[in-house]
Amino acid sequence: MSKLLHISASPRGERSESLALARTFLQAYRELHPEDEVVEWDLWDGTLPEFGPAAAAAKMDVFAGLEPTGAGAAAWRAAGDTFRRFADADKYLFSVPMWNAGVPYILKQFIDVVSQPGLVFGFDGELGYTGLVTGRKAAVLYTSAVYGEGRGPAFGSDFQAPYFDDWLRWAGITDVSEVTFRPNLATTEVEARRSRSHAEAVELAKTF
Repeated sequence: MSKLLHISASPRGERSESLALARTFLQAYRELHPEDEVVEWDLWDGTLPEFGPAAAAAKMDVFAGLEPTGAGAAAWRAAGDTFRRFADADKYLFSVPMWNAGVPYILKQFIDVVSQPGLVFGFDGELGYTGLVTGRKAAVLYTSAVYGEGRGPAFGSDFQAPYFDDWLRWAGITDVSEVTFRPNLATTEVEARRSRSHAEAVELAKTF
């Protein structure tokens, strides 16, 4: 029995293309893996802590080998609790819409909260970073309204997939698969692209 955690970065509910892809993926996955546990985490549900001055100070304390105190200690506990919620899974499904060529700020907040020394990564002054979230696999569903490969600079740039894929691999998750639906608005081929992307989501679920 495995645990699949779906982390959603879209606030658009039923109107979200990335969430629609996720529903397609999860329906197929549940049919094929009825014994597995599937957990949903909407990053917009208000449970994600901020990572502000106290948390940043605590992080630097930990880097220096010190124990965070006061507000920093509380912020560090919140970051640790969030990381454990993330790490308590064997597989991940991420639904990631494109916002302004990158990822939604709530996903960046999630990354900044959990990416802590001794949790997501280790660090050696000579060897550099080591990802600690190993032995997992991830499926990522990328959507964008306007950007698409080969459309030219007037249709935007892609800092979405390169950034998020790099973070996954930096964290130690190297078994990564993706489905894209880009663009999903500014094109005459929307329905064909949508059908193709949902079919790919089903096929990915079958082997995930």
